[in-house]
Amino acid sequence: MRYPTLIFSLLCMVLSASAAQAERRVAFVVGNGAYKNVAQLPNPPVDAKAMAAVLRNVGFEVVEGTNLTRDKMTEKLLDFGKKAQGADVAVFFYAGHGIAISGTNYLLPVDADIKSEMDVKLGAAINIDLTLDQTMSDAKVKLVFLDACRDNPFAAKIKSNSATRSVSVGSGLAEMKSGEGTLIAFATGPGQTALDGQEGTNSPFTRALIANITTPGVEIQQAMTKVRAQVNEETNKGQLPWGHTNLIGAVYLNPAPATQVANAAPTATVAAPAAAVGSEAEVEFWRSVKESNKAEELNAYLAAYPNGQFKALALARLAAIKSGPSTATRTLNAGVDPAAFTDEASQLTEDQIGLDKTQRRDVQRRLTGLGFDTKQTGAFSEETRSVLKRWQAARGYPASGYLNKPQHKALLSEVVAAPPTASDNSQKAARRAAAPAGSSAPAPAPQRSNPGDAAGAAFVGGVVGGMVGGMFRR
Repeated sequence: MRYPTLIFSLLCMVLSASAAQAERRVAFVVGNGAYKNVAQLPNPPVDAKAMAAVLRNVGFEVVEGTNLTRDKMTEKLLDFGKKAQGADVAVFFYAGHGIAISGTNYLLPVDADIKSEMDVKLGAAINIDLTLDQTMSDAKVKLVFLDACRDNPFAAKIKSNSATRSVSVGSGLAEMKSGEGTLIAFATGPGQTALDGQEGTNSPFTRALIANITTPGVEIQQAMTKVRAQVNEETNKGQLPWGHTNLIGAVYLNPAPATQVANAAPTATVAAPAAAVGSEAEVEFWRSVKESNKAEELNAYLAAYPNGQFKALALARLAAIKSGPSTATRTLNAGVDPAAFTDEASQLTEDQIGLDKTQRRDVQRRLTGLGFDTKQTGAFSEETRSVLKRWQAARGYPASGYLNKPQHKALLSEVVAAPPTASDNSQKAARRAAAPAGSSAPAPAPQRSNPGDAAGAAFVGGVVGGMVGGMFRR
């Protein structure tokens, strides 16, 4: 009877993995630090970048932003709200200044200038309760992480301008209750203030989150227990995260196949695929940050995989970033227009290049040839925008996801991994003649294939087929 049990277990594992992949997961991740009217916070943008990378690594579509004004923050929230409708899991992460007035919590955009309670009520700050209700109420599972329990920078102004009526201006954030299917986690307890951490690193709370919440096979409430313990220890018991949970089932941000089928067949036979899945996730994470020039992205990898197989490479790259550009980086950027490093690209600057569909496909081929894989469709989808951001970040350009003329020229000047084919060379002159002034078509790189899916299917098929054949032989 052992063979049927193993077959059933493997089939359960495959079906569970397919179900996990089919889940729709969205996240809102924002870090505000460059405040215009109060003291700036150096780490929230770093926290947001790291959290966004961790969530993308486990299949989340992330609406991301740093140092957002009131208008930009509203724009991101509207986008998130649309994407979160009917989502299986929705995550809301915010790092930055937050305030509590009369028991209500508010998030502060970077352009906030609050002189009285009336300014808050009229929209200078963002009401957290209303925001969560409007953006996430339709999601099945709602996870809220608020790294915003810092001192109220406007407390003195609000109190001084409220002499004629009673107003409660608290330190940190006020207590919040979670609705059904919701987990709310604060960096510290109600009315207390949290630490921001050393400049250029993650805060203790965010560092603990990215180290624990996507651990393979660990349920979110177990992960939060580890988060509290890590922060408490790291701050010498000076800060203890607090939360309120009303989840009605187990939630895994990174479910391991071994966990999913443990009850069906608790045997060592099904443990191997779990390790493979974890390894694939780590490889994909490392691939997304390995060429980054931003310490926070490499630190995000080290936090997620403290004993990962690329740990030595990550530490070496961090050391190189601290000591300045390497020889390879200097060679790569040699001859690049300085404007590529300073001018942020937008839809307008990209339109000014005048790329047609063929030239857009050539850009995608070139990115793939440089190791930034994307589909070569001739249309710049959200996936291509994300890949462009990674390429820009790796080269030290402003990472907007759009191109301008200096960056486009720099991309065309890079040497790809493989030369163009003969047929590509024969079409090059025609494409160049059709290209607008100031642009040229890049030499296309061969399209890469991804063997991962085929290999996984072959593994499962081979195991199941072999065992079934063995049963008939017996």
